[in-house]
Formats: sequence, C-alpha cells, structure tokens
Amino acid sequence: MTAQPGKYNNLKVNRTVDFGLFLDGGEMGEILMPQKYVPIGTKPGDTVRVFVYFDSEDRPVATTEKPLVQVGQCAFLQCKNVSKHGAFLNWGLTKDLFVPFREQITEMQAGKSYVVYVFIDKISGRIVGSSKLQKHLSQSAPDAEEFYPVELLIADKSPLGYTAVFMGHYLGMLYENEVFQPLKVGDKIRGYIKKLRPDGKTDLCLQLPGMEWVDDMGQKILEILQKNGGYMGVTDKSAPEDIYDRFGMSKKVWKKAVGGLYKAKKVELTENGLRLVG
Repeated sequence: MTAQPGKYNNLKVNRTVDFGLFLDGGEMGEILMPQKYVPIGTKPGDTVRVFVYFDSEDRPVATTEKPLVQVGQCAFLQCKNVSKHGAFLNWGLTKDLFVPFREQITEMQAGKSYVVYVFIDKISGRIVGSSKLQKHLSQSAPDAEEFYPVELLIADKSPLGYTAVFMGHYLGMLYENEVFQPLKVGDKIRGYIKKLRPDGKTDLCLQLPGMEWVDDMGQKILEILQKNGGYMGVTDKSAPEDIYDRFGMSKKVWKKAVGGLYKAKKVELTENGLRLVG
C-alpha cells in the first residue's frame, strides 16, 4: 500500500536506525520516522499510525504529531510569518504550511488567521494551502439532501451574507437576512442544507423550517436548562444580548421556541425566569 502524503497512514516498520525508524511507504519508498516521534517499544514488523508530509528538503517524513487539517480539507489557521515567496501558517506540525502568493486572495499578514484549503501542488508536489476556496471547492453538492444537518465553517462575509464550507468539500451561502446571531470568519457552527439551486449552487440555513425548527431550538433550550439545574433567570423581558449569551439564539427565536415548550407543558414561565416541568 502506497503512503498518501498529507494524510494519516498505517505503515509497517521496515527497520530501525540510530535516528529513528524507516517505514514501508510503498511506491514512495522508505519513509523516515524520526526518533522523537517513535512510540516506545516499536519494532520491525509493527504497524504504526502516522501523518506523512515533507521536510524542509522535500523528503517524506512520518510523525505522530497531530495536524489541524489534512490534504483535501479546510481549516482556520494562523499565519506565523511571511517571506518573499509566500506565507507560512501554523497547522500543528513542526514545519509550517506554505501558502504561495498565487494562492492568496489578499496578501496574508503575520498574526492574522485565514480559512484555507490544503492540497498537493501538481507542479512542485508539495503540500500547500490556498485561501482561494472557490478555485478548489465545488458550490454544488449533488448527493446532499435538503435540510440535512451539516457542520459549517464560516469562510467569508459579504453584503449578501456568509460563505461557508460544508461537508468538508463544498461551498454554500448563508443569507444575511436569515442569520439571527453574530458570526465571524473561522466560526464552526451547526447548520442545514436549505436548497439545491437550479444553477448548481447551494443555499444554507441555521434553523430548520416550520415546527421542525421550533422543535430543534426547543430541544437546545431544554438541554441548557438541565445543565443549569432546571431553572434560569431569563424572561421575555430580558435583554436580547442576555438571551443570546445564555442560549446562543436571538430573542425572537428564543420566544418562539419557549412558546412551543410552554404549550407542550415542558416548561413554566415565572415572573423571574424559566423552569423545567417535572
């Protein structure tokens, strides 16, 4: 089995040397695992789970360090420094992730963080990052189902709304007039596929429609109440900011969900707060 750079691999130990182990990388040849990463007691014939990438001399190397992202995935990463060739981002490994200038939407700056897609550059063969998400990700998810729950990574903000990565490989749109909570680039949040448009693009949403949406928010309120001993000093007269801080939803959404819980006799409304029934 040939090792895949930029991903986790289960590789067999071929032999030991003073400075580490050599692993069977298949067509990639033997891959060095430096001594500092070798688990105690590992010997030839054993199989180890490692992440394979390239060192500063473009040689494949195996590590037990845990990267923040793998090839074919997106992540929100901080830029550590910039050279005349591009930017270097912290992705959890000793060697930083390189993002060439040609793969940057705007010139990256040290200390700031960016949503990037990680891939293997066909020209150099290196593992690199790109903030040009539309160049690498599809805006159409043909196998997705409408109102299917997905994790969203907020990637960009525009007057229209928020561009978000979903299902790891696709880009969709959250419209500004349908977002009732503060969002910022880099946030990870639960959402739903709202609509697969005729032009192939995907619309996203943060709440389910109709009663499904009310039930979803109501369940969240019940779980938060349970964690707080069954009572919280929040009413329909509380400030919107207070409700958002406690429940992570707008006051409008909260009131509608609480109304559904009250009718179902799952909560009771007191003068000073909200209490679980039973």
